[in-house]
Amino acid sequence: MPLPEPKKFAHTVVHHTQTALHHAQKINPRRVLRFAIWIALFGGIAGALILAILVAIVSSQLPDPDKLTDRVVAQSTKIYDRTGTHLLYEIFSNERRTLVELEEIPTYAVYATIAIEDKKFFEHRGVRWVSVVRAGVSNLLGRKEGSGGASTITQQLVKNAIVGNKRTLIRKIKEAVLATKIEKTYTKNQILKLYFNEIAYGSSNYGIEAASQAYFGKTVHDITLAEAATLAALPKAPTRYLNNHEALRARRDYVLEAMADQGYITSEQAQTAQQIPLELKARLANIEAPHFVLYVKERLTERFGEKIVETGGLTVITTLDYDLQKIAEEEVKKGGEYNAKNNNASNAALVAIDPKTGAVIAMVGSRDYFDDEIDGQVNVALRLRQPGSSFKPFVYLAGFERGYTPTTVLYDTVTNFAAGGKPYIPHNYDAKEHGPVTVRKALQGSLNIPAVKMLYLAGVHNVLNLAGRLGYTTFTNPDNYGLALVLGGAEVKLLEHTGGYATLANQGKRFPITTILEVKDHGGSTLFKYEVPTAEQAVAEEQAAKISAILSDDAARAYVFGAGGALTLPGRPVAAKTGTTNDYKDGWTMGYTPSLAAGVWVGNNDNKVMKPGVGGTAGAAPIWHAFMNRALEGKPVESFPPMPEIKTRKPILNGMDAGGVPVKIDRISGKLATEDTPEEVTQEVIFMQPHSILHYINKDDPTGPAPVNPAADPQYAGWEAGVRVWIEKKQKEMEEKGEERTFILGDAPTEFDDVHKKELRPSLTVITPQSGATLRERIIDAQVDVSASRGVARVAYFLDGAIIGEATNHPFALHYENREWENGQHTLLVKAYDDVSNMTSVEISFSLDAAPEPPNVTWVSPKPNNTIFASLFPLQLEMHLFKKDNVQSVKIFVHREGDDARTLIGETNAITDTVLMTWNSIPQAGTYILEPKLTLKDGSTISGSENNITVRE
Repeated sequence: MPLPEPKKFAHTVVHHTQTALHHAQKINPRRVLRFAIWIALFGGIAGALILAILVAIVSSQLPDPDKLTDRVVAQSTKIYDRTGTHLLYEIFSNERRTLVELEEIPTYAVYATIAIEDKKFFEHRGVRWVSVVRAGVSNLLGRKEGSGGASTITQQLVKNAIVGNKRTLIRKIKEAVLATKIEKTYTKNQILKLYFNEIAYGSSNYGIEAASQAYFGKTVHDITLAEAATLAALPKAPTRYLNNHEALRARRDYVLEAMADQGYITSEQAQTAQQIPLELKARLANIEAPHFVLYVKERLTERFGEKIVETGGLTVITTLDYDLQKIAEEEVKKGGEYNAKNNNASNAALVAIDPKTGAVIAMVGSRDYFDDEIDGQVNVALRLRQPGSSFKPFVYLAGFERGYTPTTVLYDTVTNFAAGGKPYIPHNYDAKEHGPVTVRKALQGSLNIPAVKMLYLAGVHNVLNLAGRLGYTTFTNPDNYGLALVLGGAEVKLLEHTGGYATLANQGKRFPITTILEVKDHGGSTLFKYEVPTAEQAVAEEQAAKISAILSDDAARAYVFGAGGALTLPGRPVAAKTGTTNDYKDGWTMGYTPSLAAGVWVGNNDNKVMKPGVGGTAGAAPIWHAFMNRALEGKPVESFPPMPEIKTRKPILNGMDAGGVPVKIDRISGKLATEDTPEEVTQEVIFMQPHSILHYINKDDPTGPAPVNPAADPQYAGWEAGVRVWIEKKQKEMEEKGEERTFILGDAPTEFDDVHKKELRPSLTVITPQSGATLRERIIDAQVDVSASRGVARVAYFLDGAIIGEATNHPFALHYENREWENGQHTLLVKAYDDVSNMTSVEISFSLDAAPEPPNVTWVSPKPNNTIFASLFPLQLEMHLFKKDNVQSVKIFVHREGDDARTLIGETNAITDTVLMTWNSIPQAGTYILEPKLTLKDGSTISGSENNITVRE
């Protein structure tokens, strides 16, 4: 039964005394005093007896303080990048904790805590009993524990590590008794070590090292005096102070004052530290590469279990390349924000893999993990999305394994693939038909119709089997996929999709995708160490080389996408493929070099449609290009294996429509070309009776015998109809436009070219310069005597093999000057043509012996007399410097036409063949003269060739 509260007990005594006085006529005062003394004595003895009994009971139930250092303390699992130097995240259950030795904590950090929490720490034996009694009385009176007085550091350790912080008298007694025992068991330094590894600093940070990392981004060994005082200020009320930095700074400054008052630091040191602004890292900033980290955590949990990962204090070295991850995050954020503003695509994701190990070196699952509006915490790299045309390379790869070739001819013509039932008529991205195209051209142009044909030829099940070998896990029901598979009708994960492309980059050798290199327990013992396994040859090297050769051939895709652009990298071979779903919900760019594979997805997490026309090329490719360009900067340039030479006995597989005969004809006469037909008017044309590929091959055995009855193939009729309709339409279009035909329906001509004959070639004589002549100036005044039965159309002049001019009017002369022309022997080749390109040529030799020319410049950019728009400024100026060895410096001045005031644009003493300067100021519209001034090594100055340009708004 609990003791009555002292106030209530006293009130009862007084009440009964008053009643007795009321009823008694006369009370002896001495008797009242004796009665009060006995009551007080009895109460004191009873209280002491009860307290002794409580202490005895509590003491018998206490844990052994000798076991305190053996107590299992939950420790954070730390996840690092591949170098082990960048901490990405700490996984913890309810606590983030890192154990640290007392010697690693700066002395002033220890004294800061002692000064504010327990200034008599080195004098007491664990408990200040006055404070304990005061706290007990406060508890009995119903007051808060804090009003009874502060606990010692030892008591705080006991409260945090063993008995908890429940506000009861029993807990306070336990705390005091255990604190006393601990003081007898451990030294003061041992107690301090335990304290600094146990105390709570807020936000699940337990221990001073974890707090230092979380709030200052550094180990406790490196914190400053001001930071040490800040940490010492937190344990009293961590949540309050973390949410009120003004209050925290005030308490920090109070800690510094206490340190100075107690002699741990000087007043000057305290005042200096108090002037330092309070800066804590944002608590959310202690996770780097969040999507990657959480993916790694999932892998760890699968291997070691939840409890070990949460509390085991593991050290995990991952595959992440920290620098590339930062580049990826920056480019995804930049491109994602642009797409959100301009293309109605709110999100983006990127994965990068090392093809030679399978290691994930960058993973960005969304443009902003912390943006709830775009579901930023969803890792799109692991979500199922339709890949669009980015899956096509694997369909063609499966075809190559079946015997088809990059030169196989497929007709890109509108075709109904239904073969009965509901029509299935896909169209190309550009809504055009391109007629007979090779597989190489079809893949790089991302043509849909040939891709569907190749899927049929290769076989859906064969394609899915290949996907399984490449590591795709999402094609779970093969019977559900039809010919739309090649256009992205199924779903893939960006991570696995990038892994598929990484296998192509590694010449068909596949490594399992991995994210973890090493795991150690809290004692430093290795639990797991990644050993690069022997790669699986998922695809034959020869077949992978074909795909790489096609995807890295920028010229092959130029007819659809144009040359250059975001799918190329300057000076570096790179294979790339885009993809866009028909409904514009997903855009992809996938690509690789031999050492880096990367994939980018753009779109909306909620499957909303992007802006029409935006997809892989416009939305994803800029992000991919920017990442790859930065990631590979300074890295060695690597090349892909060359396209294997493939020859079969099937013309349709060798790049020729088997129904056509390629012949060379003369464009002028339309007849067969002869040895006299000039090359520039010779054209190769196919005369054909066209058929689809199914007319010539058995799709299941393309290199085997031709089918006896090709019409038996269920797709034959539809493919043939598509070819026939296109040929008829194309012939009509070409006739209406008067275009040159590359193929002709019908038989090849039998007559030979009769307009190009030796006797019809022009007559040509070079009058000047004469053969063997010596020229004294760097000038050629060429004169010829020329005639032709059909008339002279033009005369072309070539100096030392390079064309220097062409004359189209009588007398067909040429004037040529070149200051950089070197003395010595030279040749002049003159070619005369008639109107049908009959040609005669004469070559003469002569020598040049001219006086030395002074140094000068030739303008490369801008070209003389060009018009430049003001929006192009700052403008790069480029000149070629002639005879640079005599030049000491180059200056460029500019003045406006009609104004003699000259302005210096720039000066350089770095003399090379190419002079570069930047015109920074943006001039007003008008005509300007650029004047180079060359200072020679003898101190003299000469003018270079001027450049007149016009600036427009």
